[in-house]
Amino acid sequence: MNLVLIGVNHKSAPLQVRERLAIPAARLQEATLSLLSVPCVREGMILSTCNRVEFLTYQEPAQADLLEFIQNYFAIEKDALHPYMYEYRASEVVRHVFRVASSLDSLVVGEPQILGQVKESYTLARSIGGVNNNLDPLMQRAFTVARKVRHQTSIGISSVSIASVAVDLARKIFGSLQGKTVLLMGAGKMGELAARSMMQHGASTIYVCNRTYERAVELAGKFPGVRSESGSATGQSAIVQPISYDLLHQYAATADIIVSCTGAEQPIFNRKHAEQYMQRRKQRPMFFIDIAVPRDVDPEINSVEGVFVYNIDDLQAVAVSNLSSRTKEAKDAEAIIRAEVERYSQRMQSLNGVPSIVALQQSLEDVRQNEMRRMAPRLANLSSEQLQAVEQMTRSLVHKLQHAPIQAIKRAAQEGDRETLAVIQTVFDLDRHAKQAENAETTEAAGNAEQQAADAIAHSELQDAAFLPTPDATAVATPVSATAPKTSSLKEDCLP
Repeated sequence: MNLVLIGVNHKSAPLQVRERLAIPAARLQEATLSLLSVPCVREGMILSTCNRVEFLTYQEPAQADLLEFIQNYFAIEKDALHPYMYEYRASEVVRHVFRVASSLDSLVVGEPQILGQVKESYTLARSIGGVNNNLDPLMQRAFTVARKVRHQTSIGISSVSIASVAVDLARKIFGSLQGKTVLLMGAGKMGELAARSMMQHGASTIYVCNRTYERAVELAGKFPGVRSESGSATGQSAIVQPISYDLLHQYAATADIIVSCTGAEQPIFNRKHAEQYMQRRKQRPMFFIDIAVPRDVDPEINSVEGVFVYNIDDLQAVAVSNLSSRTKEAKDAEAIIRAEVERYSQRMQSLNGVPSIVALQQSLEDVRQNEMRRMAPRLANLSSEQLQAVEQMTRSLVHKLQHAPIQAIKRAAQEGDRETLAVIQTVFDLDRHAKQAENAETTEAAGNAEQQAADAIAHSELQDAAFLPTPDATAVATPVSATAPKTSSLKEDCLP
C-alpha cells in the first residue's frame, strides 16, 4: 500500500503552529489541487479542522516530498515544521484514518463532529478527482468502522463536542451560567452547539453574530423551547437575539462570555477592543473562549486587566476529565480498530496477488484455446453437443489445474511472501504474459485486428462456434488494481 499521510494535530503541535497551517473551507479545493500536482502523488485529500491539518496521499512510487510541499505552500521553513509533523505509511495510515474518523484521536474523545468533517473533505477531494481507486476503499471502510465503533461501544453515549467542553470551561469559571449574557461569534455548527449548551445551563441572554446576518437569524430561530438540565423549558425565559456584524463590538461590551469560532484568517477581537469593553463595563470581568483556528482573539487581550482569554488548547485540561470517564469505551473501540486494520491490510495485500492470478488464468486459457484450434481438424466430425462437451471438459481441466497455484498466490500475497510469489511467477512465466497483456492494451487497434484474424481462422477451421469462449461460460471481472491486465476469461470466483 503506497499510502502516505503527514500532518499536525493538537497533540503534536501548539496552536501557534497549527493556525499557520489551517486551510479555510474556501481555499480547501485549491489546496487539494496543489497537493495533487506534487510529483508521485496520484490521489490525495486534506483534512483541516481546529485540531488537525493532515495530508493523505496515495503515491506511485511512494517518494513524494510532502514536507517540502507544505513548506512551499504555506511559506514556512522546514525547521519550523519538522519537530511538530508526524508521518505514517501503509498500514499505519489505515490505523490513523480509522482512529480519526472514529473520534479516538480527537481532543474530545467520542465527539461526533469529526466524522462529518472527514466526509466533507472526502466529498470535496472526490469531486475534483483526488480520491479514486486507492483512497476511496480506504475512506469508505473508515466510515463503516466509525459507525461500528459508535454502535458497538458507548464512546458517544453522551453528547460531547469542543463546543460543549467550552461551555464546561465557562461553568468552571463562573460556577453557574444562570443570568449570564453570552455573545456567540460565528453561526456555524460549533456556534449552534455552543448556543444550545449555554441555554441548557441557564444563560439568560445569548447574542448571535455572524458576518452574514441571515445566518445569525437562521441560527437564533432554532432555539425556541430549549430545555434545561432539569427538564424545564427555557425557551420562554432565555433571549436569543441575532445581531448584525456592524453592531458586534457594541453588544460585545455587554457580554460576560464571548465564544468565538469563525473561519476568519485574521483576529476579530484585539487589545484596543478589549480596553474599550472594559471602560464600558466599569471593570467587570469578561471571558473570551476562542475555539477558532486560526484564532479569532488576539492573545494580547490577555494583558488587559479584567479580561481573560482561553483558546482551544486550554480546553485540553477539561477534555482530560471527559476522557477519564470514557476509558473503557475507548479501549473497546481500540480493539475494534485493531481488528479492522488487520482485516483491511490483509485485503489490500491479497489484492497485490491479483495481477499474478489474472496472468495465470489468461496464460492457461491461451494454452487451452490454442490446443482447441490445433485439434480442430480432428474434431470436425463431432456434433454440436459433443463439441460442447469437449469445451466444458477442457475448461474444467484448466479450472482444476489453476486452483492450487491461485490459492498459493493468495496466501503468499496475504502473508507478504515475495519469494513464493516470485517462484510461481517464474514457473508459469507470468511476467512475460503480463507484459504481453500490457502491450496489448497500449496497442489496442493492432490487438483488435489480430483478434479478428484469429477469430476468422478459428471459425474457418471449426464447424461450430462452441470451440470459442462463450459469454455464458466466462465472466468479465472489473479490474481491482490499476496494474491488473484486462481479460475476458477471468472468473470472479478466483478473485481473493
